[in-house]
Amino acid sequence: MNLFAEMPGPEEGRKGGGGRPLADRMRPRTLDEFQGQQHLLGPGRPLRVQIEKDDAASMIFWGPPGVGKTTLAKIIAETTHASFIEFSAVLSGIKEIKQVMADAEKASAYGSRTILFVDEIHRFNRAQQDAFLPYVERGTIRLIGATTENPSFEINAALLSRCRVYTLQALTDADLMTLLHRAATDAERGLGATGVSFDEGALELIASYSSGDARNALNALEVAAKLALSHDGRRVTREVAGEALQQRVLLYDKGGEEHYNLISALHKSVRNSDPDAALYWLGRMLEAGEDRMYVARRVVRMAVEDIGLAAPEALNLTLSARDAVDFLGMPEGDLALAQAVVYLALAPKSNAVYTAYGAVLGDIEATRAEPVPLHLRNAPTKLMRELDYGKGYQYAHDEEGRVADMECLPPSLKGRSYYHPTGEGREKLLRERMEEIRRMKAAKRGK
Repeated sequence: MNLFAEMPGPEEGRKGGGGRPLADRMRPRTLDEFQGQQHLLGPGRPLRVQIEKDDAASMIFWGPPGVGKTTLAKIIAETTHASFIEFSAVLSGIKEIKQVMADAEKASAYGSRTILFVDEIHRFNRAQQDAFLPYVERGTIRLIGATTENPSFEINAALLSRCRVYTLQALTDADLMTLLHRAATDAERGLGATGVSFDEGALELIASYSSGDARNALNALEVAAKLALSHDGRRVTREVAGEALQQRVLLYDKGGEEHYNLISALHKSVRNSDPDAALYWLGRMLEAGEDRMYVARRVVRMAVEDIGLAAPEALNLTLSARDAVDFLGMPEGDLALAQAVVYLALAPKSNAVYTAYGAVLGDIEATRAEPVPLHLRNAPTKLMRELDYGKGYQYAHDEEGRVADMECLPPSLKGRSYYHPTGEGREKLLRERMEEIRRMKAAKRGK
């Protein structure tokens, strides 16, 4: 990796393709060819202004796969006449970083500017990320990092503070259609010289199934064209396009942000009593390969956090769904999870126990650990009885209504109320019962 090696021109290696994938051959060469990200690249928008003014600030591109992060970095390098070094965080370590930095310093001494593009920068550990800091600080390199993960969590704060973060969005179907039409008709870099034609709806199908990922869309287009040529028909029908696609691309990373985004959407849809949305988000997670037992655990949590005692049977139902997943496996067990989330979405809601327990934990944290009142202590020995353990205890079964007027909290928390049942579902009956208990205690105090 030598910065003084002769750099290829912008057109070199592009014409003809040389067996390179269609997605690579059709990579945009200028900002005007670039599709999407108008919130960043439209006239007067921040990234376009930075590029046009040749602002040398380092930056992080954050967005899903196939939206143009690498392409943008290459366009910036060509637009600003900088040397472009592409670096993979998956394949490189500290040794390679130091070598690139040394070459960049030599190049800088000769007036050459270097853009270092680091793909999947979030995969570098903290020490590796720190290695960039002095060079970014001095301006020896202009760092452009690409990540599919939230930079706030994955990039060192010191490095992040020296970079501008630009959030790239998944391409719309309209964006993908523009790219697909361009690739299908371009005779130099695309498929225009192959003689392959596309039936109405074929490109639309590919666009809709690519989930905003240009690379996947162009790869599917290339496969569809090859299938058409192998069939001697040179026509890509909707059926051929569907054969090329096989399965919709679902953006998902079990350990990344999208994992938490989807489970959050599922939980909040259940909480908002929306069974249709709950089923949709559940399906998105399961079809993307999420661990079924993880989903089952989260569904059980929904039962205790958001349904509570308004429908106490929800807990048993979700535990049964968990057992069904374990017993049946997939895909049959998925129906048990679907049944559970629909029930939870339609069940009456209460977070009264959840809130009450939170208040209890707050008091435990904020108050001293008082001893158990003597009347609530057991007295199995003579010494304990002599110390008044159990003195004054009132056995509820001997009391009228099976309720004694006896304080069970420590003195400093006397009269504290934590649980406030709602009027939803079964909790309405519990609220009435609590009011009845209060009346009985008050009546006994008044005797």
